[in-house]
Amino acid sequence: MKFLRLVSAILLPPLAVFLTTGISTGLIVSVLLTALGWVPGIIHALWLIQKTEERQREQVY
Repeated sequence: MKFLRLVSAILLPPLAVFLTTGISTGLIVSVLLTALGWVPGIIHALWLIQKTEERQREQVY
């Protein structure tokens, strides 16, 4: 699933954010950043995916 999210973060950043967090403020920010420019949307999506995975790992330990 992580690979799918990373690929979709590059091709369609809001999809990656939706797959990671569902409908949230992060999705709205991702849509706005992608509309302003594709690269800011990619950066935000990759950052959000990474931070979400870090939080999930912290909860396990």
